[in-house]
Formats: sequence, C-alpha cells, structure tokens
Amino acid sequence: MTSMPVAGIRAGAPQQPADLVLRNAKIFTGDRGNPAATALAVRDGSLTVVGGDREVAPLVGPRTRVVDALGHRVVPGLNDSHNHVIRGGLHYVLELRWDGVRTLRQGLAMIREQAARTPPGQWLRVAGGWSVESLAEHRMPTPAELNAAAPDTPAVVTHLYQAAILNRAALRAAGITRDSPDPVGGQIVRGHDGEPTGMLLAAPGALLLYSTLAKAPVLDPEEQKASTRQFLLELNRFGLTSMIDAAGGFQDFPSGYRAVTDLHAAGELTVRIAYHLFPQTLGQEVEDLRRWIAMVRPEDGDGWLRLNGAGENLTWAAGDFENFAQPRPELGPYEAEFERAVRLLMESGWGFRLHATYDETIRRDLAVFERLASDGLFPAGNRWLFDHVELVSEKSLDRITALGGSIGVQHRLAYQGTTFRDRYGSLAAQAAPPLGAMRSRGLHVAAGSDATRVSTYNPWVALYWLVSGCNVAGVPLRTGSNRMSRAEALAAYTVGGARLTGEQDVKGVLRPGCYADFAVLSDDYFEICEERIPEIESLLTVVGGRAVHAGGFFEGLAPPAPPVRPEWSPVAHFGGYRTGHGPNRSGLRQAEGVRDAVAESAEHLLWRQRTGRAGHASRQSDPFGPCHN
Repeated sequence: MTSMPVAGIRAGAPQQPADLVLRNAKIFTGDRGNPAATALAVRDGSLTVVGGDREVAPLVGPRTRVVDALGHRVVPGLNDSHNHVIRGGLHYVLELRWDGVRTLRQGLAMIREQAARTPPGQWLRVAGGWSVESLAEHRMPTPAELNAAAPDTPAVVTHLYQAAILNRAALRAAGITRDSPDPVGGQIVRGHDGEPTGMLLAAPGALLLYSTLAKAPVLDPEEQKASTRQFLLELNRFGLTSMIDAAGGFQDFPSGYRAVTDLHAAGELTVRIAYHLFPQTLGQEVEDLRRWIAMVRPEDGDGWLRLNGAGENLTWAAGDFENFAQPRPELGPYEAEFERAVRLLMESGWGFRLHATYDETIRRDLAVFERLASDGLFPAGNRWLFDHVELVSEKSLDRITALGGSIGVQHRLAYQGTTFRDRYGSLAAQAAPPLGAMRSRGLHVAAGSDATRVSTYNPWVALYWLVSGCNVAGVPLRTGSNRMSRAEALAAYTVGGARLTGEQDVKGVLRPGCYADFAVLSDDYFEICEERIPEIESLLTVVGGRAVHAGGFFEGLAPPAPPVRPEWSPVAHFGGYRTGHGPNRSGLRQAEGVRDAVAESAEHLLWRQRTGRAGHASRQSDPFGPCHN
C-alpha cells in the first residue's frame, strides 16, 4: 500500500514503528472509554494507538505508510452475523444480481443482455437480493416475459422463499414436465393443458425452489475459489471485514468449505469468517453432528477462519422456514430427535444457532431447553441463539433470557414487510422483530443480512432498516422502541457479531490490542439524512492492517482485484450491488423509475388488450397473482 502525501508528520526512528498510520479522520471507535479519535496506528495487524496526531506521530518510521483520511468518517469493520457467504461465494460469478435494481424493466433488460452472452449449457440465474417491494412495478416477472427476454438460455428468477419463475429452456434443463409430481411443500403451477407454466411456488417450504437451482451447472473447485474471492472483495466494498456463516442446505462439511479453506491456506481471505455446520440429511442429523464433533471443535482455526458451532438447523423437522405469503407451517412432532441433537451439542461444548421465525416453534424449542436445564445444560456457557424471530413473544424473550441465549436479527422484512403486514396486521408489523422488548431485557442482539438468497449483502441497507423501520421502498413499518439509534445499529453490526463468536475482546471496536479492521466511509453515517444510509460505501477497507479495498480518493492503496472469470460472467459486466438507487433517489432517478414503471404498465396494457382483458371489469378483477403483491 503506497503512502499518501501527508503534511505535518515526519518519519523518525522509533524502536517499534507502526506499519500503518491513519490520520485526519472522524473515528467512531465503539469503545465507551474512548468513543472518538482522529488517528490510529497499526503494527503486526493490530491497533497500537487510537487517539490523535500527537499520539501516533512518534510511531512513524521510514517504512510506515501514512494515510490521510481527508476528514472522512471511520468505523470499525462491519461484521454480518448471519450470511451464507460460503455457499454464496461458490456461485457468485454465475449469478445476475438484482441487488439495488429499482425497476422490473431494468431487470428484464439485464436478463436480455446477459442471455445473449451466456454460452450454451450454462444457466442464467437471479437468486436473491430483491423483492417486489424493491421494484417500482411491485410485481414479479411473468414466465412470458422471461421467455421473451431469454428465449433459448435456461433462466430462473427466485423471489424470496416464496416462488421461482423459469423460462421454457430452464424447465427443460431442470427436467420439469407435465408428469413431474408436486414435491411435499411445493407446487409446480400448471396451465389448463396440464403443462408447467414456469411458476414454482413454495407451499410453504422453499426446497422445490432451491433444489431446482441446484440442478444448474456449477464451477470446478479452482473456479469456485476464484468466485469466492470475488465475492469477498465485493463485501469489502461496503466495509465488511467479518462474517458469520450460517451454513445451509447443499453445504456439506468439509467438501462444501473447500473454497474458503484453500483461500485461507493461500493467505487470500479478505474477510474473517466464523462458520457453522448444518446437518444435510433428513433422519441422519444426530449422526452428522456426532461425526463432526469427532473431527473439529468450536474455535478451531484462527482469526481468519474458525468454527463457531452448529446450525442454523439442527434437525430438518424443526425448521419453520418462513413464507409470509403463506400461513405458518404446521410442524409435526420433532422434539425427541431435536432434544438428542441439542443434548449432544451441549454436552460436547458446542454452541449453536437456530432458524426460528414463529413463536409457536420458539416455544416448543424452549420447552426442550428447559428440560435440559434440569440436567445443568442451560445456561452452561455455550453460546447459542435464535435467528430471525419476527414473531417471538415477550414471554418467550423472558425464557430466552433465563436460559442465557442471544438473538440474531436480519433485515428480511425490508424485502417482505408489506407482505408480512398484510397477513399479520399493522400492529404486528410495528414490532417485527420486537427490538424494544429485547433491549429492555438486556438480551444480546446481533445484526446481519441473511444474504444472499433473500436480502442483499449490502450492510447499509440493513442498517437503514434497523434505524428507520422502513422497507427497501421507504415504507414505514416498525415504530418507536422497535427501531435502533444509529450507534445501537452499528454496534449490532460490529461488536454484536463479535460477541457471538467470543471475539469481543479483539474485534468490533477500535482500541489498542484489537484487530486493525476498519472502514473509511464515503459519507458520514452519523450525519447524513436517514434515507441516504443505503448509499454509503467504503472508500478504504482495512483488515488486519492490510488494505483490501480502495476507491475514490484512496484508489490505488489496495492491490488490484483479479479479473472476473469466466469472461461472460454477469458480475464481469454488471458488477454486484447496483449503487445509486437508494430510497432517497434524486429527482432524475425517481423520474426514470416512474418512466420505466409506466413503460412496463403500457406493455402490460397492450398484452391485456391483445388477450381481451382490457375492460374496466377485468382491470379490477385480474390480479397478477398471489406472488405479485
């Protein structure tokens, strides 16, 4: 990293010179004992001084890299406490990301362009980071539109945990025909002729959607490693320096973790990752856990890559996967096997995390924990938490507190909030999740995204949701104490995750002895208007004292990113998150969004006229369908 010319600090001959000095900054440290600073010094990957120019100047030696922050806001490196980064990285360069796309018209244009460059045998896939609530048209693409945009290339667009749209080529490639049976918990929508229309519904489980995605071509191991590296650099772009991987389906251990372990061995990780292990086979979950307990232990690894525990599922039968467009799933008996899994983990010193959306499931899980508490297994020092908890009750929060648990919240309702409100009512939406009740009980709350197949990985969208209570379209949902202050939200996205991995003494705050993980921001998070928070990016991201991302004034301070491969990759042409499309778009961008939506509506009207549906009566009674709200 080349030093920037800086006046006022001259090199001396200190006995232990700093490797890096950052000055002229507005530093939010997250350290209550020293909440603000203007300069910091780094040696051997850790912070040695956090203060002012007077404190860092004596540490500047002939080889010290001195960087002027030019008055920008600096914050601790962000830590997404719930991200599927390991699985997401394996496919990142193959995906067309609609993260930040504001109109369906734009998204379809991207599909049309990408289809023309995608080689035969490959699929075009849009999998997460958007919803109907983020698009001006407030609807999904139709199978007909997907067929028109990509007539020959297999194309699939997933929408949350609710639905997927396939074109004809993708139906053929996935082997879905008129004779294909509906799987348990899913529906293949068929026309009057019995043929699949291209719409797949989670009814209510999402396995059909993701098992279909799993049929698409995959990269070879070296390509998966390169794809993961590109994804990590994209995360660095937003100031992310740590992730907690929540594992998931189609992510077996150790084979599914090879890309990150290889990057770690090569010293090429640019994000610190703590990972979980998720049993993959229904009926064999306890056996999987027992096998892994014999192989590895929590905290095996180092500051870059380490095991954190099990989850976010322990047994498949206990998973209450949410689809807020559908009623709550009715789970069958699962407690006996679930208790075996939890007992095994707690007796073996393993922590865990649990996907839990509905209070009905949370209460059943807590009853198991309370039985185990009689044997002294709760609270027993093992870190454990519930994730999501949009519908958790205050009584359940009391029980979680008594058992020593924590909470992980993600901004899924930034993408599904109005759907949630339509089903459960405005009062429920105002307290989903009930952050005020968690705060009043002193529960530890960590924030994350649940990217990549639902929400975007951009942490500033999640921080906007925590602070404003609004969805991605700026619609207010959560109110009052169920919103966070900016400092509270940032703490949940920094030291909050560090506490879930037991690293709060070295990560999440900027003080001497902690990792030198920080981000120099494009805009001052604490001063810009609320609606502009999603527009923030990092101008300079440093992990372990090493610059891993640099842009704007700081361009050239980080090594250049390797070229995206393959050359036809959607990421090579469109990038990842589409910037400049926050809720507070400029008048021109708003006008462009309205224009695109009007053009889309005009095209839809022409279709209605061609099909005889343009009359007033049909205009009122011809909804786009249950997934287009």
